[in-house]
Amino acid sequence: MQSQEFKALAKQLKDNLSRLQEKRSNWESHWQEVSDYMLPRKAEITKERTRGDKRHTLIYDATAIHALELLAASLHGMLTSSANKWFSLRFKETDLNSIDEAKEWLEDATSRMYDAIAKSNFQQEIFEAYHDLIAFGTSCLMIEEDQDDILLFSARHIKEIYIQENKKGYVDTIYRRFKMPSQAAADKFGLENVSRDLVNKARKNPFDDVQLVHVVRPRLDFDPGKQDKKNMPFQSIYMEYESGHIISIGGFKESPYVIPRYLKASTEQYGRSPGMNALPDVKVLNKMVENSLKAAAKQIDPPLLIPDDGMLAPVRMSPGSINYYRSGSRDRIEPLNINANNATTLNAENQRRDAIVKMFHVDQLVISENRNMTATEVLQRQEEKMRILGPVLGRLQSELLSPLIIRIFNIMLRQGLFQPAPDILQSQELNIEYVSPMALAQRSQELQSIMRGLELFGSLGQTMPVMDYIDENGFIKQIIDILGLPAKMIKSDAQVQEIREQRAAEQQQAMEMQQQMAESQMAKNAAPLAKVVQDGSE
Repeated sequence: MQSQEFKALAKQLKDNLSRLQEKRSNWESHWQEVSDYMLPRKAEITKERTRGDKRHTLIYDATAIHALELLAASLHGMLTSSANKWFSLRFKETDLNSIDEAKEWLEDATSRMYDAIAKSNFQQEIFEAYHDLIAFGTSCLMIEEDQDDILLFSARHIKEIYIQENKKGYVDTIYRRFKMPSQAAADKFGLENVSRDLVNKARKNPFDDVQLVHVVRPRLDFDPGKQDKKNMPFQSIYMEYESGHIISIGGFKESPYVIPRYLKASTEQYGRSPGMNALPDVKVLNKMVENSLKAAAKQIDPPLLIPDDGMLAPVRMSPGSINYYRSGSRDRIEPLNINANNATTLNAENQRRDAIVKMFHVDQLVISENRNMTATEVLQRQEEKMRILGPVLGRLQSELLSPLIIRIFNIMLRQGLFQPAPDILQSQELNIEYVSPMALAQRSQELQSIMRGLELFGSLGQTMPVMDYIDENGFIKQIIDILGLPAKMIKSDAQVQEIREQRAAEQQQAMEMQQQMAESQMAKNAAPLAKVVQDGSE
């Protein structure tokens, strides 16, 4: 039996969950409809589906499914690809970023984070999260510590998640209601922590599911000086949903749940998605294709017009069969003309397909083949297409990438997986710099402006000293920053200064040698002249 304090806490959590469920009820039917037509493998929000059942029975055209897959793959490749660097770390104190010792530590820490991410299951789980984001407008990625692989990621189904925003508009309270086999729950939390009913169920029916609730919410009263779980910024509570038994109360230093929204209205908490925008066209196209298939079937196997008298035998429809009619009469078996216009039907369907494709930005993400395009034109087209998703990028950086990277960094820091930081770096704050292909494409316009300005200055430099206004060091550093070149490729300011001093010394030495050679040559030329003058005087 649990104490009265735990019973009161369980009642409070159940009441809160009930309110969040009521707030989310309008979204559930919307999500179910979107998933029925565009993400059928996750179409179980309001419906109870058995595992392995057929979920494509409502779909007659797969344009939306393919478009959703393509946009998810594009976001994955442009934001968190395993083939490209997509983030780097910088110190908030700008002067530290120019110190070689600080840059080397940051480079090593970033490399270790990439290694830990590559070792984990990040790529497959983030890809699932992108699917949820595009279909439902809201997705959930859980980040846990793992003894073997350091990090453990899991994309949670939208039906499990109930959220609440804070005053800044960020999700800080998560109620996750989920199912788990009774034996797995007992093994995860320990027999001594779960209820007696769950223990009995685990022994009798170990594979039957039990409903659990995981609550993560910010603590209002805690002592940050203490390091125990009761004084961490986020409270973590596991509870059995049916009995209200509190399994455990713990804490996190940062929320283990990352909840990004694709687009969000100011009066709503759950996100809106391209799938929701495309739903009307998808349903219309689905019905049109269904009707066109029926029309095609009637054209191939049309209804027959048969006289109501004189036909005593059944109509034979098999190839080579013979049907008799009365000689000398016009009573014959004729097909019914349904007047279907296939060209018009196909044109209307293609219009809906084009509209769906545009909703998912497929026309912007895929470069159409053009044999006359140069490599520069292809690059510019690619940058323009990436900038199309620019408004979405800002929200994904603040709600997905930033908390994701902070959570990974803190887990690895607590586990002592970084090199000891130099004394100068103690208690220094870090900033995240995004260097993914999409982030770099957003800054390509800045690079083009710089290059145009340099060309203009070069042409004006022939008539006026405009190049005196250009700071060479600042100019080069700005280009390096825009292109996101790694620090390993760039020499430090001290090395550059040493090279310049050495070059200046070599140039000075060369000038001195040239001057000495000129003086010796002048002396050599002056010697015969002095002799001639001397001979003349004699």
